[in-house]
Amino acid sequence: MGAPRAPPRSWAGGKEHAMDTIGYVGLGAMGGRMAGRLLDLGNRVYGTNRTRAKAEPLIERGLTWCATPREVAAAAQVVFSMVTDDAALESITSGPDGILAGLGPGKIYIDMSTVSPVAGSAISDQARGTGAHMLAAPVSGSVHAVEQGSLAIMVGGDTESFHAVEPLLRQLGPQVTHVGGNAEALLLKLAINDSLAAQLLAFCEGVLLAERGGVDRKKAIEVMNGSAIGSPSLRARADFLLDPLAEPWFDVVLMQKDIRLALATADSLGVALPAAQVTDAMLSKARELGYADRDIAIMIEVLQQVPAPGRG
Repeated sequence: MGAPRAPPRSWAGGKEHAMDTIGYVGLGAMGGRMAGRLLDLGNRVYGTNRTRAKAEPLIERGLTWCATPREVAAAAQVVFSMVTDDAALESITSGPDGILAGLGPGKIYIDMSTVSPVAGSAISDQARGTGAHMLAAPVSGSVHAVEQGSLAIMVGGDTESFHAVEPLLRQLGPQVTHVGGNAEALLLKLAINDSLAAQLLAFCEGVLLAERGGVDRKKAIEVMNGSAIGSPSLRARADFLLDPLAEPWFDVVLMQKDIRLALATADSLGVALPAAQVTDAMLSKARELGYADRDIAIMIEVLQQVPAPGRG
């Protein structure tokens, strides 16, 4: 079909073009909140989801429901998606009702899912064949960050398309960084989640060690978070270590999916990830104990049920 057309120059600064016709496919915990934020900021949003029930609150707030991802892509100039894994991305993009079937010259497709670099690059190539541009834009941040508009977004894809939609992305978070191609953005997201999981596991170990020695858990968390090891992600999860029944921001199943993507990618690159291997084993233990849908802070409960060396 030839080379994709450059996006209209007016998108870079004109809300009436870039931000007036937005599509969102995948209205789950993260995607639904992002679509809701875009609606609340005055954008016209078309959307669809595997189950319409999850979208009803957004429809009441003004989202225009579409029956298929293709309809969303056909109606919108900028199309977002957020799904769980490679298989789900393939499901919403391929076939006669998929996003790719609704794309065309000049449109921009932004996938915010955490998927493998291989899968993301393959979809990008197919989008290019329609005349559209595709950006990978995985995010760092939880549902809380979406609601606050404080996501960090790493973007991969051609520079001109990035600049065209950067103002729109900044409605979702202040830290929007172009990092290279689609694969690089996805690789960086896996690197972040690898580190996040390892940090949290080590933090839980420290809290449990202090607690078993007689330190109040709440006090241990406060002191540790106020020390040199404190980080925004650890401080944000303090309440989860005190109330493990709280609604999850990032559940065990999704984190293990990302860790295993990181391990597979590292294997192809010849990089050792020993911390990721340990984390993967502990996440498997969490699932065995029935914690699959709990926030990853549940690792402190898992550690309490793992016998210490020599005591098993």
